[in-house]
This record gives sequence, C-alpha cells and structure tokens, in this order.
Amino acid sequence: MGKNLRIKAARAAKDMTQKDLADAVGVARQTMNAIEKGDYNPSINLCISICKILGKTLDQLFWEDDEYENK
Repeated sequence: MGKNLRIKAARAAKDMTQKDLADAVGVARQTMNAIEKGDYNPSINLCISICKILGKTLDQLFWEDDEYENK
C-alpha cells in the first residue's frame, strides 16, 4: 500500500490539519499520519467516516488506480 496523497489533498482542500481530521473521525493524529503514509490500513468504518468528513467517496480516496487500470 502506497502513500495516500488523495486524503492529504482532500484534507488540504478543506483547510484541515491531520489533527483536525483525526479529531473529527475519533482517532489519534498519529493514526491519520500512518494512513496517509500508507503504513496503516484503516477499517471500513474509519474509511467511511473519513469520506463523510472530506465529502468524498470511498473510490475517490481509497481505490488504487493502478489495480483498476490493469484489469
């Protein structure tokens, strides 16, 4: 799993820090940092919470384009 720059970009577009997003979804800032770095696979419930806060779909934030394009 690579870095998730889409979460970082969506968070920045809403002028939110990692701590702001972490607080909004109920996790530690370190967890949000690990998700963005690709070091932690969030649960589906956490993914949904992140999507709701950022106004994005699961596909927009978590679907890996390379896998989709190779099919």
